[in-house]
Amino acid sequence: MRVLKLYTTLGCHLCEEAELILLPLLQHQGYLLEKVEISESEELVELYGIRIPVIALPESLDTGREGPTELGWPFDLDQVSKFLS
Repeated sequence: MRVLKLYTTLGCHLCEEAELILLPLLQHQGYLLEKVEISESEELVELYGIRIPVIALPESLDTGREGPTELGWPFDLDQVSKFLS
């Protein structure tokens, strides 16, 4: 099963909204959602602290991919679908 990372933190209402957008699409396309808690790493807070929620494809899925490997908020179902294709 393919994995899609969701960079998030506890109490982030936008992250909860993003997850609601993602779940139906991910189940349909065969992705597993991996939530990454940014507060556990200073590096992740530096990278994503003001940008979350951010979805990202793991590097293993990036081989030969054209376009971005991350999609930051705001995004909708159509944008996520295009990002994953």
